[in-house]
Amino acid sequence: LQQFSDTGSRKEHVKITSESKPGFLERLSETSGGMLMGLVTFLLSFYLLFTNEGRALTTAKSLDEGLSLVVPLDSIHSVSQQNEGRLVHLAGALSTSKPLFDPSYGLSIQAVKLKRNVEMYQWVEYEDSTEYEENGEIKKETKYSYNTEWKSEVVNSRNFDREIGHKNPSAMAVESFTAVSPHVQVGSFILSKGLVDKIDDFRQLSLSNLEDPHADVTRGGDYFYHSDNPRRPEVGDLRVSFFYAGLSGDDPHLGSADKVTVIARQQGDQLVPYHTKSGDVLQILYPGGLSAEEVFQKEHKSNTMKTWALRAAGWLAMFVGISLMTRIFYTLVDWFPVVRDLVNIGLKAFAFCVASSLSLLTISIGWLFYRPLWAVLIALLSVVPIVVAKSRVPPKKQQ
Repeated sequence: LQQFSDTGSRKEHVKITSESKPGFLERLSETSGGMLMGLVTFLLSFYLLFTNEGRALTTAKSLDEGLSLVVPLDSIHSVSQQNEGRLVHLAGALSTSKPLFDPSYGLSIQAVKLKRNVEMYQWVEYEDSTEYEENGEIKKETKYSYNTEWKSEVVNSRNFDREIGHKNPSAMAVESFTAVSPHVQVGSFILSKGLVDKIDDFRQLSLSNLEDPHADVTRGGDYFYHSDNPRRPEVGDLRVSFFYAGLSGDDPHLGSADKVTVIARQQGDQLVPYHTKSGDVLQILYPGGLSAEEVFQKEHKSNTMKTWALRAAGWLAMFVGISLMTRIFYTLVDWFPVVRDLVNIGLKAFAFCVASSLSLLTISIGWLFYRPLWAVLIALLSVVPIVVAKSRVPPKKQQ
């Protein structure tokens, strides 16, 4: 059943749908499907946690190895054969063979990357839903509202609840793109594609020094508008902005060329990936002038943050998996409000304790091959959540 009610504006409407309350067998069937999904999530969490520890320790050992081997270059303007095949550290200004340009808008810049970002003025749908029970039925009230916004992706209005009055064009007349310089150097050394990929600190390019490129294009601030009236755009109008990364020449408006610090393997006059004995690849680039110690310190910090983020993701996957697998107990008692709430709290506490213990145990096994002492300590720590949970159970129930 669907009911429509307009709020007086074509930009907003409410739809109410209703369906009969699912029976016990139907809910049990849904729970069974959730249990299977929970089992898959639960098993994936072990893989994520275990492999993450191996990755983290391999990376840490590779970084320590790199710091012990790295050779700072005396000069970036000459290639020394003594350093052939070695891990080298250098810092200097970026340079490219020729400027990047966009002939459609009469724009050029001496940089490693130039990005054209195109946005179209489009309708965007928002929905806000609330569910409630009435006369033995579950009703869902959804409020749809529509607003016009600048979007860099085409919004498909055919998926809207009500497309009439909110129709968007199916494509943009001008496309976004990113141009990358084919030849990037620091001094006499050519950067590998992997190092160039790391130059991604994009900044918006000011268009104040440029003229309007075409009669049907108007400049407003740092945008070129394909619009009759940029101050009052219509659906389908375009605006174009530009961003650059890695300024590689002195520019009267943007300043001097960007400086970068690189740690990589010297191969002739090229800087390429370095494969460590620990099994990792070192190919590092940071903006600015940094010492080798500062670079490796930043890499260690980045590795630590990534490790903890994946540990948290692994624990959460395990918690969700256990919650889904034990959901059947909640379904069996959901006819009794008080019992249902108590069981729900108990299941969440159970999932929390078991996920915490198994996560710590999995992490300790991951460390067992690399740092046995730490592995034993973490394994002992994994017992703590269960001991704490057991100590809270009344003595009679323990007996």
